[in-house]
Amino acid sequence: MLSTFEGLKKNFKLKPQQYIIDNWVFRLHYKATVYIFIISSILVTSRQYIGEHIRCIADGGVPEHVMNTFCFFTTTFTVTKEMSAHMLDTGNLAHPGVGPYGIDSNEPIVRHAYYQWVPFVLFFQGLMFLIPHLLWKKMEGRRLRYLVDSLKYAAFSLQEKEVKVGDNKIPSKSDREKKIQQVRQLFQDGVYVNKNWALKLMLVEVLNFIHVIIQIAITNRFLGYKFLKLGSTVWRNGLDSSVDILDEVFPKITKCTFHKYGPSGSIQYHDAMCVMALNIINDKIYTAVWFWFIFLFICSILGLLWRIITYILHARSRGFNRMIFSSSCPGKLNPWRVLNVTRTPSYSDWLFLVYLSKNVDPLVFKEIFVGIAQDYEERSSMKKPLLDLEDSDLKYA
Repeated sequence: MLSTFEGLKKNFKLKPQQYIIDNWVFRLHYKATVYIFIISSILVTSRQYIGEHIRCIADGGVPEHVMNTFCFFTTTFTVTKEMSAHMLDTGNLAHPGVGPYGIDSNEPIVRHAYYQWVPFVLFFQGLMFLIPHLLWKKMEGRRLRYLVDSLKYAAFSLQEKEVKVGDNKIPSKSDREKKIQQVRQLFQDGVYVNKNWALKLMLVEVLNFIHVIIQIAITNRFLGYKFLKLGSTVWRNGLDSSVDILDEVFPKITKCTFHKYGPSGSIQYHDAMCVMALNIINDKIYTAVWFWFIFLFICSILGLLWRIITYILHARSRGFNRMIFSSSCPGKLNPWRVLNVTRTPSYSDWLFLVYLSKNVDPLVFKEIFVGIAQDYEERSSMKKPLLDLEDSDLKYA
């Protein structure tokens, strides 16, 4: 297994995210889901676990390798009436979907042509989950990164002079204060923060939700409209039934008919029974994909609900904001300062401030947070103490 993913390891490396511009639900879409589909695509094409993708048994009129190639690149089929658990249990049926079928038969059949496209579709679906992420990066325009880069080592500014450590430079105390003041000023002036920032993020989050639905529809169409009930049926019936939905969608044994001209020019028909080894992997992959889509769908809904909750509470609830900023602001802050900072700006500015807190050192962010509060207080002629006193803790508890 290690050799199978050796090439993937060289080209796809899990790196810690340097700049956080989205939440964990967003990352499920463009990280976890992409890896799931890419790995699934590699598994389908690997012969290490399933051997030959297809192996057909026929009479001696057609060479085996010719029959294998023909049936793989055209279509195989199963006979609908032979999908009987009762006949299989009583020994009257050799394999689900395999039985007598004449040339002029009117018996309904199901043709299976998807298997040759599975690795391409899985890979394409994986790439599609990257589109909303790339779109958001383009729309965000590295605004957070420009601010964070200037404060990258500000927490280590303990000297009056700039200190160089390797290729990194730790700014002096005066430079640190200037950079923090610049961030405060940029925040106040709205140069980097505007109403469109939050709107764009919410639009892309809605796009993620819609995209999951689109991918479910694409997969359902690809598998002959049988994907929607795949996982629920497997969950309800288990894997012990003689004939289940996996045998219908991913048959392990199928039929194939090869046509050729005889010596006199008449058409000869060669019937073959094909072992679909690749469906041993396909059924497990798509069952897992079904459950993953359901999980991703639920998480996307929860993510949108959380965004609505933050929009409603960001300027109304002091406790909510203290919970949001508690991990980013060590120590105690005056609750009126918290309320002032979070009530005064727009939701877009508030959301930008939340993501700024995720990207800078807590001590540095606390200094920025307090500075922004002071700026608002100066504008509104409010004077409140910086830190909570013991009596204020009792008063505002």
